[in-house]
Amino acid sequence: MAEPLLNIKNLKTYYFTESGVVKAVDDVTLGMRKGELLGLVGESGSGKSTLGLSIIRLIPPPGKIIDGSVLLDNIDLMRISEKELRRIRGRRIGMIFQDPL
Repeated sequence: MAEPLLNIKNLKTYYFTESGVVKAVDDVTLGMRKGELLGLVGESGSGKSTLGLSIIRLIPPPGKIIDGSVLLDNIDLMRISEKELRRIRGRRIGMIFQDPL
């Protein structure tokens, strides 16, 4: 079988609030091969947007990506510089929001 185009392993993104820690994305692992489509479905507040924003490293405070790897064509998006990531966002990977303006 072909290597996944997008390979996410053990991704964890938490929000550190005054009320405590919210584990919005907790140990998510998935892979997608070229040509595959993925629909992410869940209740409001279940972490769908946080997962998408984590993949492209756009988590706003008080959120923080705690652990995990996101490989896009074997490039670890969690380890590259912000400058390198800006070249990839929108060209190789992006996010379509539920209610785009």
